[in-house]
Amino acid sequence: MTNESRAKEVLVSNVGSGETVEEAVERGTKGTGEPKWGATRALYALIEEKKISLSDSSPPRTLAGYLRSPYSLWFWGAVVALALTFASIYVLPSSAPFVYVRYVFGSIAVLFLPGYTLIEALYPKKEDLDGLERLALSIGLSLALVPLVGLLLNYTPWGIRLSPIIVSLSSLDIALVLAGAYRKESYIKLAATANR
Repeated sequence: MTNESRAKEVLVSNVGSGETVEEAVERGTKGTGEPKWGATRALYALIEEKKISLSDSSPPRTLAGYLRSPYSLWFWGAVVALALTFASIYVLPSSAPFVYVRYVFGSIAVLFLPGYTLIEALYPKKEDLDGLERLALSIGLSLALVPLVGLLLNYTPWGIRLSPIIVSLSSLDIALVLAGAYRKESYIKLAATANR
């Protein structure tokens, strides 16, 4: 029997005790002589095998608490990407070296963010989709949403110009990112009450 399988046995033996991850890893190292990285790997393998599960002892209870927690890194990443897109369009000059920055952030804002924010709003659980599925759906849905926004802008008095496109896509992204944050916070709150 390898040290990792002994560490798995030791870790499974105390399931449901309410211990922290650090305590579980420490118990896995003391009981088997496995180094901390090995006990951590055994703990991760047990989580992937769905033999044990982790739960947050103090999840965010409000939307504001969620936005201040590490759970919302995706939210702040989308907001920062939008802010950098605005800065690259309206602050940086349109000359040779800066225009490439504008191309990069503009491409992210058009080809990725609308679909990504919609996917985060539709599938709030991490287990619903893996990373590659989220990426592919984000690009595909962006390619579907952006033409619809352009079609709607065509029938407005503002038309299809840079500023109306930026404002409408940013408004769509902000609405979807807020909906996603609300759904994810609701799911975390629901999961926390179910684990009690």
